Amino acid sequence: MVKETKFYDLLEVPPTASEAELKKAYRKKALRLHPDKGGDPELFKEVTHAYEVLSDSQKRSLYDARGEAGLSEQGGMGGMDPQDLFSQLFGGGGGFFGGPGGRGQQGGPRKTKDLVHRVGVTLEDLYKGKVTKLALTRNVICVKCKGKGGKDGAVKTCNNCSGRGVKITLRQMGPMIQQIQSPCDECSGTGEIINMRDRCQHCKGKKVISEKKPLEVHIDKGMKNGQTVTFRGESDQSPGAEPGDVIIVIEEKPHERFRRQENDLIVDVELDLLTALAGGQFAIRHLDDRVLIVTIVPGEVIKHGDLKVIAGQGMPSHRHHEPGDLYVKLSIKFPDHIDPAVIPHLENALPPRQPLESVPKGFATEEVVLAEADQRRRPDRGAYDEDMDEDHDEPRVQCANQ
Repeated sequence: MVKETKFYDLLEVPPTASEAELKKAYRKKALRLHPDKGGDPELFKEVTHAYEVLSDSQKRSLYDARGEAGLSEQGGMGGMDPQDLFSQLFGGGGGFFGGPGGRGQQGGPRKTKDLVHRVGVTLEDLYKGKVTKLALTRNVICVKCKGKGGKDGAVKTCNNCSGRGVKITLRQMGPMIQQIQSPCDECSGTGEIINMRDRCQHCKGKKVISEKKPLEVHIDKGMKNGQTVTFRGESDQSPGAEPGDVIIVIEEKPHERFRRQENDLIVDVELDLLTALAGGQFAIRHLDDRVLIVTIVPGEVIKHGDLKVIAGQGMPSHRHHEPGDLYVKLSIKFPDHIDPAVIPHLENALPPRQPLESVPKGFATEEVVLAEADQRRRPDRGAYDEDMDEDHDEPRVQCANQ
């Protein structure tokens, strides 16, 4: 007969639990309650102490027979640091699962959450570089009460939850005991009680106040979408914790003329038919307000869809500022009408027409003319709509320029 079940209740296991079940239950609760993950430090200590006792066969036998009083008489109430026991089970190394900013085996203070802010940046800014100013709102420790929330001695531990900020209710469900955890209504989950008259009037007992923090974000040449700029220790402040970081995430805005692919740029240019056939010049306005005058040498024929490159006119690389290339995708704009009087000149300049296909003997011939098609009655439109209906709104696989 087990004298007390408190330690078993903390781990949410029955007194008959095996060593494997105890370990599994502790891992589950410790992960949820660990201070680095925003859990309650006091409840984490209690759960860890319960597992330390129950995982030791001698201590468990003594606890089952005589409860916590028996452990105290035998000097078994002490134990290792909760963080050390946690590190033995999960592995230590500077933070929660070895990540930055936790306590881990080093025993350092916990950190507040990092503040992530996204900044939309134009392609021009990423090409030339820019310094942009931001004003972020964060919490800082109240200077009036120095983060105490009230006068010296005014802050009391909540008796209703013993300073844990949560209430634990046990409910018997057959052979199992269900543990229900809810925020303490006496202290609103803070674990502390401060009388209204003793509260700091500046922060209203919250220990922190809100302030705007100006930041200068340096957008370097060649930065890419998704890159970050980190301001160490500039996130929210909290008593007993190190402030986290402010992380600025670069979001590249779509550009009306250029598309970016790594350090290369792609631009679409439409040429008139004469320039495409006989040569000439066209202009490309670049991202730094320069205008590139591009020459097509007479005699070079540009075809619709040709892709040309201008070396060294792409985006600068972030580290070395060595530029990529500028790719020019060319399309040809045909005239709507040609004066019949100039057609002989075209016949002299262009290759001869393709001869008319010979008509087999016995076939009749009939001359017809082309007219503009009614867009609403185009047969290919109906086929397209039918295909869309069959897709049932599912995405279609396409090749897209990046």
